[in-house]
Amino acid sequence: MNHNTPLSPRPLSHLTEVQRRVLSANQLRAHGVSAARTAAQCRPGGPWQQLLPGVYVLHPGPTTSEERLHAALLYAGWPATGRAKAIPAQGQAHDEPPQAVVTGLAALALHRFSAAPPLLSLDRIDVLVPRTRRLRSTGFVQLVRAVAMPGAEMIAGVPVAPVPRALADAVAVLDDAEAVRRLLTEAVRCGHTEPAAIVAELTQARLLTRAHVVDAVDALLAEGRSIAEERLYAMVRGFGLPDPLWNVDLRLPGGPHLGGLDAYWPEQAVAVELDTRAPRQDDAALFSECARKRDALERLGITVVHITPKKLRESLEQQAAVVRTALMASTEREPAAYVVVLPR
Repeated sequence: MNHNTPLSPRPLSHLTEVQRRVLSANQLRAHGVSAARTAAQCRPGGPWQQLLPGVYVLHPGPTTSEERLHAALLYAGWPATGRAKAIPAQGQAHDEPPQAVVTGLAALALHRFSAAPPLLSLDRIDVLVPRTRRLRSTGFVQLVRAVAMPGAEMIAGVPVAPVPRALADAVAVLDDAEAVRRLLTEAVRCGHTEPAAIVAELTQARLLTRAHVVDAVDALLAEGRSIAEERLYAMVRGFGLPDPLWNVDLRLPGGPHLGGLDAYWPEQAVAVELDTRAPRQDDAALFSECARKRDALERLGITVVHITPKKLRESLEQQAAVVRTALMASTEREPAAYVVVLPR
């Protein structure tokens, strides 16, 4: 018997090519291969090799990155033994979180991050598992325990953690400040996710106590605001909205500063403010300040439209309609109080 010989009369058509090359002891047994036969096949010079405890590659020689990924997930118990549920197709999300998910740098490589090392160069594959699992890290598999498993996307036939969670798990083991900054910046610049989602995961993982992570987050938030501003400009131009005054400060005549705005239509007394806040330790105070500014402006008769970067990315036309509606409704409102408009 060699690695090209069928394991048993039972069909393997439901398995992908790599899943036929990488099988667990339970899968081999289900296909009629005894433990003794498996051990014989894995002897020195034999046609198979044991890659991880209870996980076998049915060929000699070096393994591919794809085989290592599947081996790591098999070791962690994915797909769960005895479950008949179909594995989602490429790009589809799971209806319920799987019990083992690729995360960290390996997940970012699968998400096609140029700042992440290639899979073949990684000496470890991080796999996210529930905190209650009785399993230890071994070989090239590093287990990361989660209180609650996130949803996952199927990429290259394996379940992969969402970008914010994968980033947090990658950042947790990176001491290189520049590498952290590149990963976080690429996540936003290339549209993988929003800054708020990343900061929320970093906060949950208690990584914002590290100076190099805080510096990278500051760069991330600046990048996110710059991209959101470009999308706001594109929205005004692309949907035929009248030109506003960009990036202004409002003050009462001879009175206090009312706050900065990203766009302001003085004739209609309509303002747009980009909500680029991210959940951080001082978020409660910042939220209160934003709420006070909005209340003060609305008491003066100024309509404030808050738009998040995510809405600008996912529903630009809808956001343009919201602003246009506010501009048109200005004719039905009482005139707003006079305010002084200054460049910001």
